[in-house]
Amino acid sequence: MRKIITYGTFDLFHIGHLNILKRAKAQGDYLIVAVSSDAFNAGKGKKAYYSEDDRMEIVRAIRFVDEVILEESWDQKRKDIKKYNIDAFVMGDDWKGKFDDLADLCEVIYLPRTEGVSTTKIKSDLKVK
Repeated sequence: MRKIITYGTFDLFHIGHLNILKRAKAQGDYLIVAVSSDAFNAGKGKKAYYSEDDRMEIVRAIRFVDEVILEESWDQKRKDIKKYNIDAFVMGDDWKGKFDDLADLCEVIYLPRTEGVSTTKIKSDLKVK
């Protein structure tokens, strides 16, 4: 069984999120999604509209997702890859090159993002602070 992992905040869930999860799942048999915690987001200067529990529940409901975990730090990625015996680490191509250091543990794949849609753009369009 080929195991895949991806990470994200997944706030204001939209078609871009769905597309990346669908394409991530297509890379293997079992998809684990790590949802960024509220505390981790705060440390990055971000605040999600929905709570970590709500975002995890939304992601858990997606049929492409086999397991949801909480992401609480940057260095958790290496630990998760080892803990879950991950074969491929998948992120959107806006992160291209940022996680190449994980290639000693598993394949690193950057997938194209859905053009014209992002949570940042939605918040800006709605003037959500």
